[in-house]
Amino acid sequence: MGMTTTKEAIGFVGVGLMGHGIAKNIVEKGYPLHVIAHRNRVPVEDLITRGAVEVQTLNQLAEKSTIVFLCLTSSNEVEAVVNEMKPKLAAGTVIVDCSTADPTVTTRLAAQLATQGVDYADAPLSRTPKEAWEGTLDAMVGANDAVFARIEPVIRTWAGKIVHIGEIGDGHRMKLLNNFIALGMGALFAEALALSRKVGISVERFDSVIRGGRMDSGFYQTFMGYALEGNRDSHRFTLTNAYKDLKYLESMANAATVGTPLASAAKNSYAAAVAAGGNGAEDYVPHLADFIAKSNGL
Repeated sequence: MGMTTTKEAIGFVGVGLMGHGIAKNIVEKGYPLHVIAHRNRVPVEDLITRGAVEVQTLNQLAEKSTIVFLCLTSSNEVEAVVNEMKPKLAAGTVIVDCSTADPTVTTRLAAQLATQGVDYADAPLSRTPKEAWEGTLDAMVGANDAVFARIEPVIRTWAGKIVHIGEIGDGHRMKLLNNFIALGMGALFAEALALSRKVGISVERFDSVIRGGRMDSGFYQTFMGYALEGNRDSHRFTLTNAYKDLKYLESMANAATVGTPLASAAKNSYAAAVAAGGNGAEDYVPHLADFIAKSNGL
């Protein structure tokens, strides 16, 4: 992809596991980029070497940006950041929320910002930090047609697949459905591995049947990267975030009056793991297998 000639100035909040790679692709593919540090300065220092400019406050970032990307942990952080930037957001600015967030918060923030002429889009993503770094993430975007046309070239710098799923909030709704399927599989894998071991079938023998068959998938392979090979970083998505996402899904289902016994069961698996000590920054989804195993005496 060649250098862009756009006049858009990009601000980025949340250069963590996913955000670092996304921001790297934005600046390397020609967009002026302003970033702000939080706890870890390493990603910011790296982005500066690639051409990004660091700002000290969210107000400065808002003033210097025509499009602001957010890649944060939850809707709580998103709402706090947006509210802090709000006084300095000029009419015509677009906020693009790449977080996995509560759609009700997304639509509320969009309505509030619309009163000052600021547009909002939700563009949550799928895949892992590896694809973020390579610029091959999947993005599902909720936005009106005009906003989508404006932000799509920037998203193209870091996404290999972009789906304009619908209006504001629909990206986050679809992301929760996507994560329900993925995290539900994680809960199934963890439980199946525990049962397999209990009845005398080793992890290696279990994998020899599933791998390459109809039940195989990219998610299965990253999950098994830990269970089979001991690679703690095979899928760097925390148990805490998994639990949060399934709580958001359950809330969405409650509002839609839809019974979700499977989603609730999956949520409870992650809740139990988090409550049992899996609430750290390096406690990832594949590690669920350890907590399920331990609860079954393994």
